[in-house]
Amino acid sequence: MTAPGTFAIYAGAALAEIAGCFAVWAWMRQGASAIWLVPGVASLAAFAWLLALAPSDFAGRAYAAYGGVYIATSLLWLWMVEKQRPDAWDLTGGAICLFGAAVILFGPRAMGS
Repeated sequence: MTAPGTFAIYAGAALAEIAGCFAVWAWMRQGASAIWLVPGVASLAAFAWLLALAPSDFAGRAYAAYGGVYIATSLLWLWMVEKQRPDAWDLTGGAICLFGAAVILFGPRAMGS
């Protein structure tokens, strides 16, 4: 799979996970209707399905690389949905996480590892 395809899977999974968790957050912490849980559960199921499509022979490696994309996507959610602009520390941390995810995903591997 190409790097853009891999990134698209991770970004889609991150968006699905964040949306699903936000639905629960809205219900529990913001007084939203319990109906929010229906799309929340569907979104979390989509997250699991998308992450299972990640091109890795080992789940742990796929999850570790996904973590960096999740953090960066969370910062976009903070800005776009919650209307809070990430500060310089948020952006620096997100960039470091994306770099780490790229190292995990695309670093050279010995056969069988």
